[in-house]
Amino acid sequence: MSTPSSPFGGMGSGQSTSQRRASGSGAERYSVLAALRRPATVGVVLATASFLAVFYHVVDVVGGATFLLMEVAVVAGAAAWLGGFLRERTALALTVVGFALALVGYVLSVPPSARALFTVGRVAGDVLALVTGLSVLRLLNAGAWALFLAPVPTFLATYLLVRRHATAAATVGAATTAFFVLTGDAGPWVGLAAAVGLTLAVGFDGLAAAGRRGVLAQWDTLAVLVAVMVVATSLVTVVPGSATNPVVPGGASPSVESSLVANTDSVGVLGSIRLSPEVRFTVTADRADYWRVGSYDRYTGGRWVRTGDADPYSGQLGPPPGESERLVQEVTARGKLDALPAAWKPVDLRGRVADTAQVTDHDGLKPGTTLIENDTYTVVSERPTATTGQLRRAGTDYPTAISSRYTQLPESTPDRVGERTAEVLRQADARNPYDAAVAIERHLERTKEYSLDVPAPQGDVADRFLFDMESGYCVYYATTMVAMLRTQGVPARFVVGYTPGQRVAEDEWVVRGLDSHAWVEVYFPDHGWIRFDPTPSGPRQAAEQASVDAAREEGVENVDTADSEDGSYETPTPTLDPAGDTAGSNQITAINPDGDELLTGVATADGGGLTANLTNAGAGGGGSTDGDGGSGWTPTRSDVAVGLAGAVGLVAGARRFGLTGRVRRTVWLFRQSRSDPASDAERAFHRLEYLSALVYRPRRPGETPRQFVEALSRDRFGDRARTVADAYEHARYGGGVDEREAGRAVAAVDDLVRQHAPVVRRLGGAGKSS
Repeated sequence: MSTPSSPFGGMGSGQSTSQRRASGSGAERYSVLAALRRPATVGVVLATASFLAVFYHVVDVVGGATFLLMEVAVVAGAAAWLGGFLRERTALALTVVGFALALVGYVLSVPPSARALFTVGRVAGDVLALVTGLSVLRLLNAGAWALFLAPVPTFLATYLLVRRHATAAATVGAATTAFFVLTGDAGPWVGLAAAVGLTLAVGFDGLAAAGRRGVLAQWDTLAVLVAVMVVATSLVTVVPGSATNPVVPGGASPSVESSLVANTDSVGVLGSIRLSPEVRFTVTADRADYWRVGSYDRYTGGRWVRTGDADPYSGQLGPPPGESERLVQEVTARGKLDALPAAWKPVDLRGRVADTAQVTDHDGLKPGTTLIENDTYTVVSERPTATTGQLRRAGTDYPTAISSRYTQLPESTPDRVGERTAEVLRQADARNPYDAAVAIERHLERTKEYSLDVPAPQGDVADRFLFDMESGYCVYYATTMVAMLRTQGVPARFVVGYTPGQRVAEDEWVVRGLDSHAWVEVYFPDHGWIRFDPTPSGPRQAAEQASVDAAREEGVENVDTADSEDGSYETPTPTLDPAGDTAGSNQITAINPDGDELLTGVATADGGGLTANLTNAGAGGGGSTDGDGGSGWTPTRSDVAVGLAGAVGLVAGARRFGLTGRVRRTVWLFRQSRSDPASDAERAFHRLEYLSALVYRPRRPGETPRQFVEALSRDRFGDRARTVADAYEHARYGGGVDEREAGRAVAAVDDLVRQHAPVVRRLGGAGKSS
């Protein structure tokens, strides 16, 4: 009795004893070795490896990669053993039970305070968010989630493979990967691998009955399908809104703003970007500041993820733990705005947006709906005013929640990142976290050039920028500084928003898309989060100005407000400290009576009239002086892979549709290499047969070579056909043929080919030969 087509059809329950004996024992039929000998196993392994790669990436980011590998090996081994005798319905039941237990285990692993928020509605909302682009890395306990869930599809896929249900096993792997594609955790190449694996499993499974010859005969069909998947995946982004870029050589670069302040839950590092000169909003305030949009705590090696949920704004937020000063800002949108820019730290939000606003787990503000042109809100911030002396004395008594969350690095982070950081700190004689932050900030400013035109990142961004790249923009600088600090156990996070923009009045700033930026916040006990900016400011300012000037000349709309076109509001030069330097080239400082530098972003002294404008200071995300970013194209490994896949697909497609055979026969017809006289004479006759099939008629069944040639001589080819036939008969049936006679036959066919085989008829009618 044959195996039922359904993988869970209760196979074996309806078989007689004789039927089971005829088909072999269960141990012989269902074994790992037997499964590995089947070509379809290649597809199953590829589809399974795809989702395991995502699980591994998750635990690599948050910790537990070694345990995951051991866990998967044990589960796969158990599934392979059980596949030899366990009924399929029982295996399915075990899978369902295992999935339920995994969910229970994850819920129990969540801290009680967070578990109390688990309501049916909230869980349903989170599930919907996951399948619409919410990364599983946003889960606070993502590592436990991965370790609990990974064994479930691993068990089922392995069991089905052993039971000879390759298509079903590959479907399990592809479906699991598809879930990660929806969450944005599986990039296009992982999704492609799963799709290719499923295609191979289905294809080879269908060809299994035809045996090895059937597989060899149909390899080109599978190759064409795989090539189409590779090329199609390279041309489109798998998940809308994900950080993954299409592999389209020469395609338009995204803007700085689109890559940073779209207010999504993750920020990717995209390679070359450009500047957007359009006005986004205006700010009326007593002082300039960085207009913060959000922060990110979890670093994956290639992007930043914001963990935790956002809750409705309830009326007021707590101030920072240390001393602070009040700053009231009135922000007016000059177009669509999906963020609520505000100086750190916001404590009060006013206006209609407050009714629907949300507060992230990092105390950042998010709008409930998109702001439109002329929408206005007021936000009150308490800006930290810690001095350098206070920060140097802050110590390292970090709260457990802060140190565990903001010192995370992927397990795969190269050791040399920490080694280089330690070397930088030794050279700077940095003995506390503040001096460490300043040392790293200055090291990056002084050792790296600034440019928008950079290659797409490969591998760990911080490692590559620190050791392999000569230039980059704000995302590279900020990412690297955070990673370096974290290797030393200093809590730090990645922050995005806007620099102050163009000052157009004493209390007004115009902020454009090109003012979008990324910087760093470092945590200090008793003071909270303090801003540092490692990105050099000079090249960015030049690129910004060039972009705005070019846009004005071209008449681009929304580049200026009524007050910004005539230039910036002039302010005094900032005061330097006694050493002739600021606390960092991106911090404006002043000296207070105690000799400490004020780190409030804008230095002020009541009664003294000292006001230092921060316009464009340290704004990252700029680029080359032409401001357009990405002038050339250098093929990456992805481009090469796509090119090779496309080439293989073209060759396989040509073979599938007979084009390679036609080309091969055409070359064979037009060019005859010489060997021995007998072989030359015979090949010349076969060329004559093929030419006749193309332009006249094929040789008929039962027609002798002489009869065939006489017909050709009378109707079309003349005496040259007889010359070929004579040589052929002498070679096959006579006493042989000499080189001279064979040469005449070859030359006669060459003449006939040139006379009677035009290119169009040659290719179009190749299939008529027999």
